Amino acid sequence: MELKIFSGTSNPSLAESAANSLGLPLSKLKLQRFPDGEINVKIEENVRGKDIYLIQSTSHPIGDNLLELLLIIDAACRVGAERITVIIPYLGYARQDRRVTGIEPIGAHLIASMLRATAISRIIAVDIHNPALEGFFRQPLDNISAVPLLAEMASKSKAGIVVSPDLGAVKLAERFAAFMSLPVAIVHKSRITGTEVKVHTVAGKVQNKKPLIVDDMISTAGTVEAAAKALLTAGCLPEISIAATHGLLVGPASERLKRLPLKHLFLTNTISIQPEIDLPIEIVDLGPLLAEVIRRLQNQESIIDMLVHL
Repeated sequence: MELKIFSGTSNPSLAESAANSLGLPLSKLKLQRFPDGEINVKIEENVRGKDIYLIQSTSHPIGDNLLELLLIIDAACRVGAERITVIIPYLGYARQDRRVTGIEPIGAHLIASMLRATAISRIIAVDIHNPALEGFFRQPLDNISAVPLLAEMASKSKAGIVVSPDLGAVKLAERFAAFMSLPVAIVHKSRITGTEVKVHTVAGKVQNKKPLIVDDMISTAGTVEAAAKALLTAGCLPEISIAATHGLLVGPASERLKRLPLKHLFLTNTISIQPEIDLPIEIVDLGPLLAEVIRRLQNQESIIDMLVHL
């Protein structure tokens, strides 16, 4: 069956990279806004009876990109697409997977409910903050891992130890360590606010070693900054590298990272990185990875070796 690749406005360069890797052009989609801010979508190609792959991260502005995704899905359904696969490289609201105080919503469940109401057949995401979110969705959700590609690039850092900046990233650190044949250290912390954390202890032999701090995302950089300071206090070498799949880099993130002896910041392009950010960023292009996922799905081949395994 013929396939078409569409892109929303959140990250067209990633979608173009995936399409180019498959030797295909991006399909034509017109997105415009009415004066009051309403999003208008027009699919400008014949997609009747065809397989559609739609690439759109729900990153900042999350609300706009999420609504844009839903409108494109609805448009594709209404003009006769046979099957719609949504590729969401960065899934927003994934951190809101439970009620912490009992007086807030479960945002991830709400997003899943919204997508559940659409005509999509499958969802592809990359390194979801909590892989257990798969249970929120009616449609099959495949959580693709960017760790092998990130670990390969991060090997240039000559790190001597992989560091988990909190208990939540331990399994991720273990996956990096397995690929890089390195030991693991863990920073124990507690969160004070949405942007501030407090470190308690560092578990692991980090003295006189170059650390590679790994996490699934860097938002305000509060967690990695606190971890880096704790590592320096514990005697690690002042040559810190950081690797993360999703580089949100919002709020005080840039200033916090600039204060560190940061040698490398390895990120993927699940989110467009603003060119004015003055940090030693090295980008892993996930376009070929997404292209391989599309190719295998289209040919009814297994993608089991590409998934996150905990």
